[in-house]
Amino acid sequence: MKKNKYLDLIEISVIAALYVVLTIVVQPISFGEIQFRLSEILMLLVFYNRKYSVSLILGCLIANLWSPYLLWDMIFGTLATALSCLFMVKSKSLIVASIWPTIFNALIVGAEIAILSDISYLFCILTVGFGELVVVTIFGTIVFKTLMQNPDIKELICR
Repeated sequence: MKKNKYLDLIEISVIAALYVVLTIVVQPISFGEIQFRLSEILMLLVFYNRKYSVSLILGCLIANLWSPYLLWDMIFGTLATALSCLFMVKSKSLIVASIWPTIFNALIVGAEIAILSDISYLFCILTVGFGELVVVTIFGTIVFKTLMQNPDIKELICR
C-alpha cells in the first residue's frame, strides 16, 4: 500500500490534539508534584509507530500551556517527552518502552517541580514517577496489549 503523507499528517494532528484534550480535561491531576497525566497513555503509540513521536512532542508542548509552570514545563516536560520517544523507538518490548516515560519524567519533570516549588527532589521523583508508572506501564500496557489483538486497530496504528 502506498503511503499517504496527508493521512499521516491528519493522524499526527489528531493524536496531538487528543493528547492536549486529555491533559486539559483532567487538568487538576495533569500537573504538579503528584500527577496522573492520562494523556501519557498515548506515549505507547510511539512503540508501534515512530511517526507518533511528532504528535506526542507537539501535544505535550501545547498541553503545557495550561501548566502552572508554563514556560518551564513547556521546555522540560517536552524534553522529557522527546527523550522518552527517542528511547521508546529503540525498545524491543512494550514493557521496556513503557518504562522510558517514567524514568525521564521522574528525573526531568521531578527536578523542575522540586526547584520551582521548593519541594524535595526525591519526593518529586517518586510522585511523578509513580504517576507515570501507573498510567503508562500498568494501565497503558494492558490497554495497548488488548487493542493490538484487534487486527484492524493494529493495522491502523502500525501503518
